Amino acid sequence: MPSDPDYAVVDPDQVENPYDSSDVPGEFRRLTEALGCQQLAVTMIRVPPHSDFEQGTGHFHDEVEELYLLTRGTLTMRFGDQVQTVHAPAAVRVAPSTPRSHRNEGDEPTEMWAVSRRLGRRDSTKLDDFWEASSAARQTRGATGARWIRRLCSAGLGDRPARARLEPR
Repeated sequence: MPSDPDYAVVDPDQVENPYDSSDVPGEFRRLTEALGCQQLAVTMIRVPPHSDFEQGTGHFHDEVEELYLLTRGTLTMRFGDQVQTVHAPAAVRVAPSTPRSHRNEGDEPTEMWAVSRRLGRRDSTKLDDFWEASSAARQTRGATGARWIRRLCSAGLGDRPARARLEPR
């Protein structure tokens, strides 16, 4: 795709997934540089069915407010001590100091976009053992891989009605 200083179009699957050679179940594609973003940070996250991408950990930020756009599937998300089931399509805003994490306890793959202000430096703090392991979400890749996740997502599996639903658990 030709480069233009006024816009950029990027195929997320052409951006490196740093977890491809690990046992982390899912994809984490940082699109900020590929898009040439000056003010925004953009990451696409895919989590296969029954997987805990963050492997029981969580994180919070010092300054950055995050917007998560869940475009496919259902995630179990934890915000501080609150746990919510979030169905696509949904937009979720999280304040900087709120500890957060997510996992896919369902039967469909998920796709979520994280968007925030670009700082040009890290401001997140990882929280080990943020929540207990779930019997519905494995913490390692196992038999599923990134190619399998992409096939399911590109096949249109996981589509939901066009109304966001947030359900307390």
